[in-house]
Amino acid sequence: MSISEKLSTQLQTILSGDAWYGSPVYEIVESISFEAAYEKVPGSVHNIAEIVLHMIAWTEEVMDRMNGLPSGIPTSGDWPETGAPDEQKWQNYVDDLKLVNVNLVGVIQNFPQEQWNEATIDERNRQLGTGVNYEELVNGLIEHHVYHSGQIALLNRIING
Repeated sequence: MSISEKLSTQLQTILSGDAWYGSPVYEIVESISFEAAYEKVPGSVHNIAEIVLHMIAWTEEVMDRMNGLPSGIPTSGDWPETGAPDEQKWQNYVDDLKLVNVNLVGVIQNFPQEQWNEATIDERNRQLGTGVNYEELVNGLIEHHVYHSGQIALLNRIING
């Protein structure tokens, strides 16, 4: 199995497959009501909608890096603003999370095999996740998705009891 096949399979598994650790990302996010998505749990820094926008932003940033752009904070920001609570807007965020990951799977599947072990074009900066190779970059995003989907599940459980 090529690195592209392995990474695209791993990403699709944590997004919508039979993830070993429990519910996949989409199942968790789709279970969130728009009211819960915007509720700020006491003591939490971000609400669920903000976390989803953060996940979208970093997925876009990973695609940019894989397409040869210099690393940085995502163009939409690290923690994009959600604006006022809105049911349609929440559904759009869920749909956008799916769309950006479909696009990423395509980028992964078409990424040149010989480039997976090459370093991204930037110096190592741990905070920005730069200076790693492309395989590590995608693995890091997969871990990022799992981490934040766990946060979302916990916040939803706190909100809904």
